[in-house]
Amino acid sequence: MTDQLGFSTRAVHAGFDPDPQTGAVNVPIYASSTFAQDGVGGLRGGFEYARTGNPTRTALEANLAALELGRHGRAFSSGMAATDCALRATLRPGDHLVIPDDAYGGTFRLIDKVFTQWGIEYSVAPVSDPDAVRNALRPNTKLVWVETPTNPLLNVGDIPALADVAHGGGAKLVVDNTFASPYLQQPLLLGADIVIHSTTKYLGGHSDVVGGALVTDDPELDAAFAFLQNGAGAVPGPTDAFLTLRGIKTLAVRMDRHCDNAETLAEFLSGHPAVAEVIYPGLPQHPGNAVAQKQMRRFGGMISVRLAGGRDAALKFCSNTKLFTLAESLGGVESLIEHPGAMTHASTAGSALEVPADLVRLSVGIEDVSDLLADIEQAL
Repeated sequence: MTDQLGFSTRAVHAGFDPDPQTGAVNVPIYASSTFAQDGVGGLRGGFEYARTGNPTRTALEANLAALELGRHGRAFSSGMAATDCALRATLRPGDHLVIPDDAYGGTFRLIDKVFTQWGIEYSVAPVSDPDAVRNALRPNTKLVWVETPTNPLLNVGDIPALADVAHGGGAKLVVDNTFASPYLQQPLLLGADIVIHSTTKYLGGHSDVVGGALVTDDPELDAAFAFLQNGAGAVPGPTDAFLTLRGIKTLAVRMDRHCDNAETLAEFLSGHPAVAEVIYPGLPQHPGNAVAQKQMRRFGGMISVRLAGGRDAALKFCSNTKLFTLAESLGGVESLIEHPGAMTHASTAGSALEVPADLVRLSVGIEDVSDLLADIEQAL
């Protein structure tokens, strides 16, 4: 029944019905580390210990699955915890994976500095070029890891084409859907095997909670995720799950405002002499615009720009804004600005994934767009 409802209806209602005893319309915060049993092994509602399962977290997981129109959702204590689980569930020593040539710095750091110590190999390829991804496959490739749009260069990957490439090589396709959110893009419907989110970002939406998620239709993958979720224990607490659910209820209306504001700012920045390049999938000149139009509802709230004055101009721009807060992260109601090369993507320095020094990333919030325009103009 849930998958027949509209997106906003699922966001508000999926995972929890009003409490039959009290009538509470919001899921309670079940702040309990353990649960009484009716005799040995007699579990009430399936709960025994909060690392294994908590009713607030279970409601969130059902909601996350419904948003992506998937069968199984798992919540984690951070996006990186979800990333770690997905990698360990699908890879073994001697296996190989393909990652974007402009992947998120945290994902690259985990794979390059940790997983390679355990015999995992990786190659990089542009997500915008399915042939390049195909050429990067090896006989031992088990996973193709995709962000679309990518962080921070906002490249767009054709998910159905990449799914064909991955499956043709005997690999699974993982799509990091953090930048788009389930409101703008649903990768499982396009052929992906696993969808990952940093729920810290648009899903939570208020910069007050850290979390991650994995969604899949594959029961075997979900069983592997559940085992590691419990066995490694990187789970969100009930308050974190509650805050994420609260944010999700307004995801659709927030995303439309993020997109409205970002589209206006991207057009303004495109005509500014201090800006050498505006990178936004919604601009006609963006090389991924046609693919984005095909698989996304709208183009998102993230913009990257390259400054005509190089690195010094980029750093000055980041320091000059007043409404755009200089901070890492993204996807909150407030606008943020950052220098990826020195902040979120510092771990890629000296690698094939190093980001341009003149690049600035904007997370466009939901403030009045006239105020955001004025702030950008004075900062430039």
